[in-house]
Amino acid sequence: MKNIMYTSLRLLLIILIPILFSCATTQQKQSESRDAEFYLNRGLGYVYKGQYDQAISDLSKAIEIDPRFARAYDIRSITYMSKSQWDQAMSDCNKALEINPRSASAHHSRGRVYMGKGEYEQAIPDFTKAIEINPNFALAYYNRGRSYYYKREKEYDKSWDDIKKAQDLGHKIPAEFLDDLRKASGRQN
Repeated sequence: MKNIMYTSLRLLLIILIPILFSCATTQQKQSESRDAEFYLNRGLGYVYKGQYDQAISDLSKAIEIDPRFARAYDIRSITYMSKSQWDQAMSDCNKALEINPRSASAHHSRGRVYMGKGEYEQAIPDFTKAIEINPNFALAYYNRGRSYYYKREKEYDKSWDDIKKAQDLGHKIPAEFLDDLRKASGRQN
C-alpha cells in the first residue's frame, strides 16, 4: 500500500510540476507584458509632453522587457523622428515591421522617415502598404499625397486623389498645403 501511494505521488508530481511551471511561466509573461505596456503608456505620455528623451528611455525599457513588442518600436521611431534622428527611427521601423509586417502604423512611420530624409519616392510604397492594410488610414493618404507633390517628378493628379480621400476620411488638410498644391497643379479642386 505504501509503495502504491509513493508511486501515485511520484506520478502526480510528474504531472503537476510541468503544469505548475507552465502556469508560473504564463503568469510571468503576463506580468512582463503588463510591465512593457506600462512603460509604453508612460513613454507615450512623455511624447505628448514633448519630453522625448524620457519617452525614448521608457520605450527602450518596454522593448528590453519584451523584445517582440512591435508597437514600442513603432512609437520609439516616431519619437526619434521628433528629434530628427532619422537613422534610429528607420532602424525601429524596420524592427517593428520585422516583428509585424502587417502593421499599417509601422509602414506609415517608415514612410514618414523617408519623407523626413527627403526620399519621397521611397516613402510612397510604405504609405501605399499602410493604405492596403487599413483603407481608412486618412493620414497615410495625406502623407502619400504630400509625397507625390514633393517628389522630383511631381504627380499632382495622384496628390489630389490622395488629399481628397484624406479629406473624405475626416483629415483636415492644412490650407497652406492646399494653396501650394493648387498653385503648382493649376487646379482648384
